[in-house]
Amino acid sequence: MNLFRTKSLSEMMQFASDSEHGLKRELTATNLIFIGIGCIVGTGIFVITGTAAAQYAGPALSISFVISAVLCMFVALCYTEFASMIPISGSAYSYAYTTVGELIAWFIGWNLVLEYIFGASLVAVGWSGYVVSFLKDFGIVIPEKLSSAPFTYHGGWIATGAVINFPSIFIVGLITTVLVFGIRESVRVNNIIVIIKVAVILLFIGFGLSYINFDNYKPFIPENAGEFGKFGWSGIFRAAGIIFLAYVGFDAISTVAQEAKNPQKDMAKGILGSLIIVTVLYISVSLVLTGIVNYKLLNVPDPIAVGINAGGEKLFWIRPIIKIGAIAGMSSVILVLITGMPRILYTMSNDGLLPPVMGRVHRKYRTPHVTTIIVGAVVTIISGLFPIDLIAELVSIGTLLAFTMVCISIIILRIKRPDMHRPFKTPLVYFTASVGALGCVYLMTSLPGSTWARLGVWTVLGFCIYFFYGMRHSKLNYPDRSAIGRKGK
Repeated sequence: MNLFRTKSLSEMMQFASDSEHGLKRELTATNLIFIGIGCIVGTGIFVITGTAAAQYAGPALSISFVISAVLCMFVALCYTEFASMIPISGSAYSYAYTTVGELIAWFIGWNLVLEYIFGASLVAVGWSGYVVSFLKDFGIVIPEKLSSAPFTYHGGWIATGAVINFPSIFIVGLITTVLVFGIRESVRVNNIIVIIKVAVILLFIGFGLSYINFDNYKPFIPENAGEFGKFGWSGIFRAAGIIFLAYVGFDAISTVAQEAKNPQKDMAKGILGSLIIVTVLYISVSLVLTGIVNYKLLNVPDPIAVGINAGGEKLFWIRPIIKIGAIAGMSSVILVLITGMPRILYTMSNDGLLPPVMGRVHRKYRTPHVTTIIVGAVVTIISGLFPIDLIAELVSIGTLLAFTMVCISIIILRIKRPDMHRPFKTPLVYFTASVGALGCVYLMTSLPGSTWARLGVWTVLGFCIYFFYGMRHSKLNYPDRSAIGRKGK
């Protein structure tokens, strides 16, 4: 038994090309870019911008976005090399399996569950809040008992008096149903949503330019308040760390590599193209927002709405449109996250690390329907019953850990297999990957101790599953294992 045995690329590609058991290749480069934008542009641009400007960076928030984008680009370049070289479902899990071995791959895959399932749950709760607010503007009131978590956690579980967060359950159920019917249908829905939310963002930028007061940019970099991270250059870097998560989502593109028509070429276009577009949008929004409103007034959950209000009655008509954009934005994030997670579980199942039923593909729709339904059900329960702050704490660390391992893995693979064909090569790979890994580790160390404690509990649970089931059923260590469970019903 070798816990660190690696899986050969030829084995992975052979299964991916299996027409009977494989997923259907439907996605173009444009589809991949839209998937990336769909997952990246969400709560970050509508919420985080205000807090980061008001508490840390001031008008220099645009510089923070540039810094975050550069760090994220380092990680994305590593992802791109892997995704073009190993165009199969599984994302960072699959990459680790080819480089650092099964046990580490399981660890990464298990923590990707944190990013995708809890991330989707988090956004679903946020979606519920925006929908409730939007409907209230038209006189439609959803009772708090049916739109809030029944429990909150402050040193212990406290009942809130609510029954369930029904709107979040509704959107997760709807999206899960769409995803079962096929990737093509899901992509069409995502494309429509992306067009809507990008149009709304461009609308805000276009109209907001006329209301910029250049006095709000003075000083562009507020003087440090005597505490590290409170304005000045330290504040710019602190804000960069916070808004880094506004870029998270490009990795979801790698989870659908096995469904791309030409993954060797198009994965690079999808990952890097979506990041470039999003970066331009983020910088533009931050400049317009801090130009319309003094940064000190932006410490609110709806900073863009505050910016619109500052423009007076002439801009008031845009406010409901912005809410529609936010709702659309978060809808696409949920869709892409629930698209990605089943495909990771599907890949882990076909490696024998999870029960065979999770590796089934629907005979007609060619989707991993079993895992999609399971993920949808879990996200429904979490988003319907748990408070948003508790969910949020578990998302960041799983994401950053996966990013770190991808950067390390690309270096290991360059050393172990320098001869391997690479349709896309990470430029200055040792520098790029090292900076990406160190940057992610730095952000992880800034997270509170409670988050690390929950990660520890989650990790122990994951290793229990692996040692009691995955290790004993691993097809890599036991190649005679049958392919039972791969076929759909």
